[in-house]
Amino acid sequence: MPRKSMARTQSQNAPDQNTINTVYDRIRRILESARSNVARTVNTTQVIANWLIGHEIVEGEQHGSKRAQYGKQLIEGLAARLKANYGTGYSAQNLFYMKQFYLSYPSLLPASRILHALRGESSSVYPAGANILHPSRGKSAWEPGMLHTSLSWTHYRTLLRVDSAKARAFYEIEAINNNWAARELERQINSLLFERLARSRDKHGVMKLAKKGQSVSTAVDVFKDPVVIEFLGLPESPRLAESDLEQSLISNLQSFLLELGKGFAFVSRQERITLEGDHFYIDLVFYHTILKCYVLIDLKVGKLAHGDLGQIQLYVNYFDQERRADNDNPTLGLILCTDKNDAVVRYTLGPEQSRKIFASRYKLHLPTEEELKIELRRELKQLSAPANQEKKS
Repeated sequence: MPRKSMARTQSQNAPDQNTINTVYDRIRRILESARSNVARTVNTTQVIANWLIGHEIVEGEQHGSKRAQYGKQLIEGLAARLKANYGTGYSAQNLFYMKQFYLSYPSLLPASRILHALRGESSSVYPAGANILHPSRGKSAWEPGMLHTSLSWTHYRTLLRVDSAKARAFYEIEAINNNWAARELERQINSLLFERLARSRDKHGVMKLAKKGQSVSTAVDVFKDPVVIEFLGLPESPRLAESDLEQSLISNLQSFLLELGKGFAFVSRQERITLEGDHFYIDLVFYHTILKCYVLIDLKVGKLAHGDLGQIQLYVNYFDQERRADNDNPTLGLILCTDKNDAVVRYTLGPEQSRKIFASRYKLHLPTEEELKIELRRELKQLSAPANQEKKS
């Protein structure tokens, strides 16, 4: 066969670049998935082992003296031997965390699998494909307090700092649903996310948070008060300019989106609108993918004034008439300010506009639980003021 003919035949039989790319992408996905599953299995195995160690420590304490000194000596004695054989990861402090882990999560593993594990039958503790490694499979659905492969030992260590069982359950659900890394989970706990969401809900709403996490169905579910933006690293200063605040938020957009919550997508900054030759600029424009609407954010470095509400109302009305598509829901507006008078907001907006326009304080530092309680008492006092005035009249 002539050389040209042979070369043409080989070229026809060789795969084209698109085929190679397609097969490569499939193989890459297989390898990435395998790596992820291996890491997840290792993490889950560590979580189970630490929980079982905690179980043994508690059992050892219960079968010995009930005095606190006995438990302390037991942990210190175990730590001395375990560190010698297995390294510094088994210090007295870490063993104490494992004990607390077992006490805080008594239903992490089914009782039958605890027995198998203690007998050394490791394959019975987490067999391949079992519900314990894939909580979404099997007859029983996952619930907070049960083992989940998305949560590593570092996640659980962080969750142990949450005293409230309801709040801890909420953070478990949110960490899993949003695929939070341990550092992100720690930040949300430090910013008191559960307390900020729970403060505007009744008992039924708080229980719903603990059982299902944050669900977004109305505008009220979206906005937090206060909004915590400590990640900007800006000092509390009366000379802080709105442009500096805006630039810092854009520079830390990923962290800001995490604080805003699920569903926010960034659209633009300093969006210009022109009305008969007059120009206005909206600080930040987002689109909410769950509520299917635009969200306009106006930044104020001082206390909220009556005119600020009129300005955001203008922006919202313009977007509703000029930018809103047929399948979009009504536009929402949010003013971020350092302080506000809730009575001014309520009487300026009225009941109809107050469902579309919101005002939240922003905090440049992580608030303490006591600070939130003070704010809650202040808001309750302001909300009860109109009712008291009506009774007097």
